[in-house]
Amino acid sequence: MKGKDVYFNGVALDAADRGRGPYVWRFTVLQRVLHGVLVVAFFVLAFTGLPLRFSCIAWAPKLMRLWGGARSAGLIHRWAGGAVLAVFAAYLVQGAVALARARDRRRLLWGPDGIVLQGRDFREFWQMLRWSLGRGPKPQFGRYSYREKFNLLMVFLGLGVVAITGLLLWFPEFFGRWLPGVAFNLATIIHSYNVMLLAALIVAYHFFDVHLRPGKFPLDGVMFTGRATYGYMKEEHPLVAAAIGDPAAQAPSPTAVVDRVAPPTPRWMGVVSAGLGLLFLVLGLLLVGLGLWDALC
Repeated sequence: MKGKDVYFNGVALDAADRGRGPYVWRFTVLQRVLHGVLVVAFFVLAFTGLPLRFSCIAWAPKLMRLWGGARSAGLIHRWAGGAVLAVFAAYLVQGAVALARARDRRRLLWGPDGIVLQGRDFREFWQMLRWSLGRGPKPQFGRYSYREKFNLLMVFLGLGVVAITGLLLWFPEFFGRWLPGVAFNLATIIHSYNVMLLAALIVAYHFFDVHLRPGKFPLDGVMFTGRATYGYMKEEHPLVAAAIGDPAAQAPSPTAVVDRVAPPTPRWMGVVSAGLGLLFLVLGLLLVGLGLWDALC
């Protein structure tokens, strides 16, 4: 395994490469593509939208020139907004298809593999808190922990608000037939400040939980490569690892089938994954820094 992973001081740079055993598929190709498009579109939206909204700040003209001027920045911003809407729609369609094909829809939503926050997640949060204080055992997470579910809910609701207000500002003539003028003033305020809040939450919570917390630092590239070691799965999602069984007795699947044994991550993919992960971390910290600059001025 060591010959294919990216190492730093003897430790795999990607947390998903740490741990013994073969690799296991964690995410499908479609999930990784949608996540990648969403990440890129989010950063493009933020770095084109902030200088348009806060043009009086010292860094705004420099960033605007980087995009080729206000007109180009506005056009790029709208294209990125369209990409977010497309990803948003793809997630909804994917969920609808999964519900339509599910034999047990209640289990799909509320079962151990469900992505919806439920009662057991609040119990696991309390157990995790007790474990952190040395007062109890660590909770056994299934496919998604309460942290991952909260991450998804936060991004889903936040981007939903950004999308709705963005559409109002994108097509004011169309929506102006039914809505009063004050609705567009409110949309402008909510749209810009919600992006700043969402960026702060993503960097402060999502980045820390996924990449920067102990055991994960400096990054976790499982969403980039789609796979993680069996040891990683036993640590992060022990119930899923138990359901997989003995991975050594299974033949690797060359295609990304969730919970199937996977071939090792190609070195080029590990290098690209590490590079993109670190780049997005730097961009996220920069985005929060620019937002704080505006808020404190």
